[in-house]
This record gives sequence, structure tokens and C-alpha cells, in this order.
Amino acid sequence: MHYGSISLITEPSRSTHMEAMRIAREGGCMLSYDPNLRLPLWPSPEAAKDGIKSIWDQADIIKVSDEEVVFLTGGDPKSDDNNMRMFHPRCKLMLVTEGGEGCRYYTQKFKGKVGGIKVQVVDTTGAGDAFCAGLLSNLAKDFGIIDDEPRLREALKFANACGAITTTERGAIPSMPDRDTVSRMISKVTTLYLILYTI
Repeated sequence: MHYGSISLITEPSRSTHMEAMRIAREGGCMLSYDPNLRLPLWPSPEAAKDGIKSIWDQADIIKVSDEEVVFLTGGDPKSDDNNMRMFHPRCKLMLVTEGGEGCRYYTQKFKGKVGGIKVQVVDTTGAGDAFCAGLLSNLAKDFGIIDDEPRLREALKFANACGAITTTERGAIPSMPDRDTVSRMISKVTTLYLILYTI
């Protein structure tokens, strides 16, 4: 089950959200959380912070942007020590996205960073959603990826490519890529890297 925090702002959506999480957990589902902070929708910054944190420790997977890290912790999103303050015992994978710079990943066994893919940005709407979709589509096939760092890095490379492609067109839905488009971009970037590396 993948969810955000906007449905926590008011009733009855909040209660419905909480019940859906309970049912999913009891059914053996993994819970994936992208707070997707939209501050103007909340009554106050304090309410947003409290709301986002109210379900934080229930998620198996958490994805936050570098800006959300600053909002939630007041610390440096490039600091592993700062980011690990947000990691909780139930969490299996936490991600901090850094736009075109890629993402940082944290698990119970290892941590690291996967670089981004440089593109001509037109509209960033939907990039985070595409990133999550790209990652979750791979985890849905094999959740064991989380415990295998090389395979996790490949899945995150795929997710980064999903986010990057989405920024090259306007609109969130029309710009969402399919798997073939993402694979072609990764292949193109890998080929370019190999050419530059051998020069």
C-alpha cells in the first residue's frame, strides 16, 4: 500500500486512511509512505509536521525529498547522520531524493547514494510520483531487492530515470514513462558513460 499525508489533514479522510493502513498491515501488505508535503493545504506548518510524523513509524518504506528533510528535521539532507535520525526500527528502506542529483538510500544493513540523470527540465510535476512508481514496480516483483545492495541500486537507477523522464514534458500524467522508455534511457546513459570512461 502506497500513500501520502494529504488525506490526513481532515476528517473523514484521515480516519479512512488510518483504517486502510490497519487493514493493509493485517493483510500482510508492505506500507510505503511519501509524505508529499503540500504546506498550503495544512492549517499551519506545525500541523503539517505533526500530521506527517503521526504515521511515520508505521511505514516499511519512506520516501522524502531533501526539502522535506529540512522541514521535518531542520538539518542538512546531505548528512547521513541527520537523515538517520528519521529512520525507525520498522523501516526497511528510507529514501531521500535530491532532484537531478539522484537519491540517498538507507536500510537496516547499508546506505549509499545513486546519482541522478541529467535532462532538460520542462516541468517537475509528478517527478516524485514517477520515482516512487518506478521503485515500487520493481519491489512488487521481488521485495528481496531491499536486502541486496547491488540490485537495490539498479532499482533506484530505474526510479531515478522514471523521475528524470517525467520532468522533460509538461503535466504529471502525460509525462509518465513506460518501462521500455526508461530502459532505453538507462541504456543510453550507460553507453555514454562507457564512452566517456574509455576516452
